[in-house]
Amino acid sequence: MLGFFLRLLPFWVREPLLIVIGSVFGLRILYLAVDEKKWAPAGIGAVFLLLAAVSVHRVVRALRARRGASAGAAGAGLPAQPQPVAARIPAPPVSPAAPVPPKEIHAGVQVFAALAVFGVLAASVWLGPRLLPSEGEGEGPPRAAACPSEEDAKGEKAPDAYAKADVVTGADLCEALNTPDLAGLLGTPEETATGASGDNGTAALTGGKVARPVAEVRFDTYTVNVSVTYNKLSMDQYVKLMKFGNETDIKKSTVLDRTAVFFSQPTMAIEVDLGGGGTGGPVTDGPLARNLAVALDDKDRGGYCELTVWSDAGTFPDDDALLDIAETVLPAIPERTV
Repeated sequence: MLGFFLRLLPFWVREPLLIVIGSVFGLRILYLAVDEKKWAPAGIGAVFLLLAAVSVHRVVRALRARRGASAGAAGAGLPAQPQPVAARIPAPPVSPAAPVPPKEIHAGVQVFAALAVFGVLAASVWLGPRLLPSEGEGEGPPRAAACPSEEDAKGEKAPDAYAKADVVTGADLCEALNTPDLAGLLGTPEETATGASGDNGTAALTGGKVARPVAEVRFDTYTVNVSVTYNKLSMDQYVKLMKFGNETDIKKSTVLDRTAVFFSQPTMAIEVDLGGGGTGGPVTDGPLARNLAVALDDKDRGGYCELTVWSDAGTFPDDDALLDIAETVLPAIPERTV
């Protein structure tokens, strides 16, 4: 189909077009092949250049043939006719000069004009991406991935436990956690978050009566999860419950004059067998995660905010990083008043 349309074009448009396309694409492909050290595309680039060279040969041959035809026509002109004698034939009255027909545009000018037009188009295609600013340029430090908006959650009714005025939502937590400084606090300032989410959940075994919003921001190295549990459990009671779990490296601390505790516990890993007719694998311990739980008010009336950081490699930043992240998130969570 493309060849059919090319054949419909006039010679002095088609051939310059083929020259421009062949040379631009050929040189571009050759440049990329040399830059990436991939020699298969180099052959394709050489083919484009060969097609351009063939078109150049056709244009040169057509120009030579046209010059030869013009020279032959000039050499075959009729001999000059004898001028009439003025004494015998009176001079005819002078008539207005007939308009001179426009000269035919020289083939070389047509070639130059076609090459100029397609050269400008090729330069625009070639240099356009280089002249445009790269994505995100001039916008300051990269932000974390966008949190779900209110429109995304439209139509999803929050549980009744979120009807209280001092209860935050998963979207609120996500906005508080999703800051441009989060990667720097984790010790990986060059990274940008690959995902962010928020959820309006409830605590387990409470029949949906205890709100537990959750937000999570994921990076290539670390994943950060923050949740708020609006129960009546104080931090002292929470620490006592840890003896029945598999928490390790327990260390008490304070954050913004509130009682806090550090602890480590493994994440869960689920292995799914997709072959042999199996339905799934057992739930096992995954990489170790570092946690920081902080009371919702300075009097520890109950409820806590829990911050968790982990990585697939099983490493996590030091505890000071978790303290800095907690001090960033906690101001967005209203203190417990009752």
